[in-house]
Amino acid sequence: MLKRIMVVGGNIAGLKATETLRQQGFDGEVFLVSAEAHTPYDRPPLSKQILTRELEPASLHYRDMCWFADNRIELLLGKRANHLDLNAKTLTVDGEQRTFDGLVIATGARAREFPTALAGIHTLRTLDDALRLRDELVSGARVVVIGAGFIGAEVASSALANGAKVTIIEAASAPLARALGVRLGRLFGEIHAQNGVELTCSVQVSGLRGVDKVKSVLLSNGSEIAADVVVIGIGVVPNTEWLADSGLELSNGLACDATLNAGHEFVYGAGDVALWPNAWTVTMMRGEQWTIAAEQGKHAALNLLAGRDNATPFSTMPYFWSDQYGARIQSMGRTDSEVIMLRGSPESRPFIGVYRDGYRLVGVVAINAPKAFTILRNKLNGKASFEDAARSVEKFMGAV
Repeated sequence: MLKRIMVVGGNIAGLKATETLRQQGFDGEVFLVSAEAHTPYDRPPLSKQILTRELEPASLHYRDMCWFADNRIELLLGKRANHLDLNAKTLTVDGEQRTFDGLVIATGARAREFPTALAGIHTLRTLDDALRLRDELVSGARVVVIGAGFIGAEVASSALANGAKVTIIEAASAPLARALGVRLGRLFGEIHAQNGVELTCSVQVSGLRGVDKVKSVLLSNGSEIAADVVVIGIGVVPNTEWLADSGLELSNGLACDATLNAGHEFVYGAGDVALWPNAWTVTMMRGEQWTIAAEQGKHAALNLLAGRDNATPFSTMPYFWSDQYGARIQSMGRTDSEVIMLRGSPESRPFIGVYRDGYRLVGVVAINAPKAFTILRNKLNGKASFEDAARSVEKFMGAV
């Protein structure tokens, strides 16, 4: 019988796990462990409204301290899980051992860093990261963003809005090539150029130059770009080091089965740290998306309470959104397949890109086309044919 459940990770996955435990009537002890000193907060605005000062940090918190007290959720803020002993059912938090009956691991991932001690180099993953970066994104600053993924693009957009001069460096042949494919990635590259951001692709960063503080970025093609601020956006690393001797399987994250169970009856994973077989994409994947993290936190808690024999599989369509240069970008499904239909243009908007696998619709990307995106999203859920989706796109674009 479960009497004490520990949730490790003060993010949306961890919060949803604790919420679900109480909503389902669990009356035992619940602990939420977070390495950050803040209560769980909304992370998507960090690269957008926080950097542009449209929002302040206080507005990001999902719940206040009173809510945690009222729901009898004990917060362990600013504390790190150091060790897990599955046989003894103990979790060591900042050197203090705590026993548990159930465990949800939602430790997320951290930004991949560039090895340097120079000031002016930033990554963006936490609220504190965003506040440090915001102080330097001032008018006239020369900002170099390394990595043209969604976070890099959003930072570039925010820096530009603050009056900075922005350059993006991307190792691939096009922005978002891995996420959306080269064809669509090149179209997104045109958005950067249209807004005055200099984009250089197919080049590596070979070094950073400066004394104490960064002064320039050196590239593999021999060029050098002056920089006051450098933002590293080259992916993330799952936070699993503390589990190295736990006996749990670690492989690009915490290996989980389809129910999010981590190989032990009382241990479940959720959020960016969890690697699980997604039946919808038919791949092993880590979500790295807000929606998936929230859904997994809830699902992990439900399965923990239900017991392993009654646990249900978790599968979902990947979904993300991004705000760049005043445009809302939405994507759902498998966008690593063949993009076969493009309507509109990223510059003029609205824009729709449709992906197929054989005769089946498998993915959609839209810019400033929320109505069409919703229609196609429903067709994805219904496993519509590509021809059916194409007719919907033509109908929508003809009415614009």
